[in-house]
Amino acid sequence: MIVRCLYASRARTALTLSMIEDILDKSRTKNPSSGITGILCYSGDIFIQVLEGGRDEVCELYNAIVRDDRHTQVRLLAFEEIRERKFCNWTMGHVDLAKINPSILLKYSERPVLNPFSCSGHATMALLDELVQQAAIATRMI
Repeated sequence: MIVRCLYASRARTALTLSMIEDILDKSRTKNPSSGITGILCYSGDIFIQVLEGGRDEVCELYNAIVRDDRHTQVRLLAFEEIRERKFCNWTMGHVDLAKINPSILLKYSERPVLNPFSCSGHATMALLDELVQQAAIATRMI
């Protein structure tokens, strides 16, 4: 059985390119052997991430993220059993939301800035679906 986990968090310290690269490198190294795929979006100090894979593997990774001292205010936005993956082409794709058209963010939230803490998990997933459709996700890895 495969599941999808959508969560948001804030970085405990200011995000740097080095921090993002470290997270992505570790994800791309560890995720394939665990059967996990997904996407990481970030803007300012906010992360949104989708993890897809086996229930045990996704739960273990999510729990590790909750305990990771780089994150604070980790909030589960959605968790569901799924028939198929949406992000199966990425061991961990990523999007710097500061580089996309703000009107896309405004379409799914109150203001044209990323704030998954003030909108529904459904709206956040719809935003991610649109980013996939617009080919905004970087580093496609099979």
